[in-house]
Amino acid sequence: MAGLLRLLAGAAAALLLAAVSAMAADDPVEVGVNWGSQCSHPLLPVSVVKMLKQNGISKVKLFDADHWPVSALVDSGIEVMLGIPNDMLETMSSSYGNAKDWVKENVTAHGNKLKLKYVAVGNEPFLKAYNGSFMKTTFPALKNIQKALDEAGIGGTVKAVVPLNADVYVSPDDKPSSGKFRPDINDLMTDMVKFMHDHGSPFFVNIYPFLSLALSEDFPFEFAFFDGGKTIQDKDINYRNVFDANYDTLVHALKRAGVPKMEVVVGEAGWPTDGNKNANLKLARRFYDGLLKKLAKKEGTPLRPGKLDVYLFGLFDEDMKSIAPGSFERHWGIFTFDGKPKFPMDMTGQGHEKTLAAVPDVQYLPNQWCVFDDGAKDKSKLAGNLQYACSSGDCTALGNGCSCNGLDEKSNISYAFNMYFQMQDQDVRACDFDGLAKITDKNASTHGCLFPVQIVSAGGRAAPAIGLTAMLAMAAHAAMVLLLV
Repeated sequence: MAGLLRLLAGAAAALLLAAVSAMAADDPVEVGVNWGSQCSHPLLPVSVVKMLKQNGISKVKLFDADHWPVSALVDSGIEVMLGIPNDMLETMSSSYGNAKDWVKENVTAHGNKLKLKYVAVGNEPFLKAYNGSFMKTTFPALKNIQKALDEAGIGGTVKAVVPLNADVYVSPDDKPSSGKFRPDINDLMTDMVKFMHDHGSPFFVNIYPFLSLALSEDFPFEFAFFDGGKTIQDKDINYRNVFDANYDTLVHALKRAGVPKMEVVVGEAGWPTDGNKNANLKLARRFYDGLLKKLAKKEGTPLRPGKLDVYLFGLFDEDMKSIAPGSFERHWGIFTFDGKPKFPMDMTGQGHEKTLAAVPDVQYLPNQWCVFDDGAKDKSKLAGNLQYACSSGDCTALGNGCSCNGLDEKSNISYAFNMYFQMQDQDVRACDFDGLAKITDKNASTHGCLFPVQIVSAGGRAAPAIGLTAMLAMAAHAAMVLLLV
């Protein structure tokens, strides 16, 4: 009898272990998302938070401290990272009082109701494209914000960090083991990482395998994905994907800077779905499937095995982002502009065919479109109107290799006119174009190209201002579209 009882007890324990393992496999991977705001028609933040909780997304990274989304995150249980934009670094660095006021207004004012973990001081401030604009202000701003957090009595739980692009470190021979900080910022980076390490702050880095592929025709395609066949040998380590190689290049750079054990957080990692020949739903899904499986296995990288801390980029497509880096900039979302999931995504990392929950309570403008009126008598002003529509709207899907590439001349023009019309809340005056356009209730979508109907803006706020660089980039893009017609 005793033997039988032991056998039954052993079987029960095995069943319990199996049940616990099965439950763990069904739990979402602990992953964060970047929630940007550069869109003409924002979704209602409370609805977005509902969606995040439904999908088991436990962490959110914001790029500012806008009260609108922050208030929706209060009492949500979702971990939050607030941001201080680059254009505020001068203010934060020049006066400790300014930093103290910012912490009081945006951090301590919420008490324990906001589950705040980090304050991002700037966003990729040392990006080469900025030509050193924030070199002198970033570190002083970081020190002031951390001091203000410390004096507020929350410096032990809320850390000031600086999200950085992977271009802050280099490898002369493209091997991770040769990783070091960029020569022009080496001293600054060394001082800054030592300060953050001393205060218990991690190193936030943005890693984009897509950009490695997009910026170099010679980059091995398969190396951009986690299931690719390409490998790179670095001494006794065989790297099978660029994500791991990039991450470990940073690890070597941190070691050379004197902080070999500094924690690393991947602040942005994602794949766009339009605006480039390699930006599409199929490749985006492949990238995310591989990443989530990797996170679920907690395999880490060769130099940092174990759990990885990653924020996906990004949550929604943003039609007001600058396209200076490329048309793909407006298509990073795992959700469409109206809060619908773009492709199946299993947040448990098990690779199942699962669809994310959409943002609830989204309202749309009427089902009507602005299209080219081919019966118009005077078409002499067509080129100028088309350029205006693309400069003020969004024609990024029309480029070579993009989702709406290959439309005929009439559809090309209609797409440009409709995007402007929708972004202007279907104002009848936005569908004139010197008599070249007309409004129709017939869905203009064609040849696999979606002509969207815009949502009712939840904010009722003016669209973000467009900078000069963005305007020039959009004008150049408009000129490219003219060539297509």
